Amino acid sequence: MMSSSYLLGITTFIYLGAAVLYMMHWIFRLKPMGVLGTITTVVGFLVQTAGIGLRWIESYKMGYGHAPLSNLYESLVFFSWATAITYLFVEYKTKSRAIGAFAMPFAVAAMAYASFNPNVRDAIEPLIPALQSNWLLAHVITCFIGYAAFAVACGLGIMYLIKNMSSHPDEGLLGAFPSLKNIDELMHQTIIFGFLWLSIGIITGAVWANQAWGTYWSWDPKETWSLITWFVYATALHARFVRGWRGTKIAYISIIGFCSVIFTYFGVNFLLSGLHSYGSQ
Repeated sequence: MMSSSYLLGITTFIYLGAAVLYMMHWIFRLKPMGVLGTITTVVGFLVQTAGIGLRWIESYKMGYGHAPLSNLYESLVFFSWATAITYLFVEYKTKSRAIGAFAMPFAVAAMAYASFNPNVRDAIEPLIPALQSNWLLAHVITCFIGYAAFAVACGLGIMYLIKNMSSHPDEGLLGAFPSLKNIDELMHQTIIFGFLWLSIGIITGAVWANQAWGTYWSWDPKETWSLITWFVYATALHARFVRGWRGTKIAYISIIGFCSVIFTYFGVNFLLSGLHSYGSQ
């Protein structure tokens, strides 16, 4: 019988194929490659959704019965899934497949790390006591939807900087990008979307922490870095609304913010110890 790990492993290669197709569409201006990239991404998303669902079923069959969101492997899979669907929505709204060349690599990287890093266990295991809460779903899902939006915003920020540095931004390879104005607005909207979800994630995490450890906030390293990440994006939004920051400044913040996301996600787990250390496996 086909296992969830097999389906999720296949997803890695499907997303890789999608990213390559988007690259070919962008570099060689081949419209069919862009269409194939979209089809491949949708197929990968459906296969990954089936894999996540099957893993949940396997958990119940093993007697654990919990959502597949409890360890590093499962969170990487969900981050990749959320990034893919966020990107597909952006593509649907903008009709620009060149964005896929900068957004889908994040989904590929997450799945590749989950599938091929020997230190990442894909075994389904029982939840530790701190994770045995209905707040698990709310906290993890909201945080990682926010992270996925920030990944796409980071890709848009890179696109903006590349296009903005060119003396001929509407010619050659850069002509396939949306206009600087449209990239800037899309980047802003994506950051707002991610910021709202991250805010909800931090709030649900605080409620969960009070239930598990008797305090809403303990300045655990991951809590602290989540707050730092929140402030980075809050700064971007505040600066835009109050000081009118646009374009290059917001692009740099979108990249810096996602670096903070990466450290919150990986750096805290591997370099710092705390109440969230269980998330490193």
